[in-house]
Amino acid sequence: MIIEPLIAICIIIGLVFSALGIFGLIRFPDVYTRLHAETKATTFGSIFIGLAVILYALFRWDDAGEGISLAAHVLIGIIILMVTNATGSHAIARAAYKSGQKPDPSVTDALADVEP
Repeated sequence: MIIEPLIAICIIIGLVFSALGIFGLIRFPDVYTRLHAETKATTFGSIFIGLAVILYALFRWDDAGEGISLAAHVLIGIIILMVTNATGSHAIARAAYKSGQKPDPSVTDALADVEP
């Protein structure tokens, strides 16, 4: 059946996004770029892993009522995660800015030559 490879692809994509988020935390120079990388990566990673769970619940779960319930709960969780990741990321970036944390010069110097 086509569902099993689709579920596996969603899980692999989710794991790749999560791994890229870890790489961004280690590699990027300042709080703003790290925050951007981690927020985007964990959001997309969680969306794809949640999508794999939804596909499994709808097409492979034995009891249809329980599968629909599981899919609905995962969908609600994904929506909440999308809102809270964006809100939390903004709050952390704002707090870092207000506390005097400046962006790394290697990030801002690249934009200095760009004309408005």
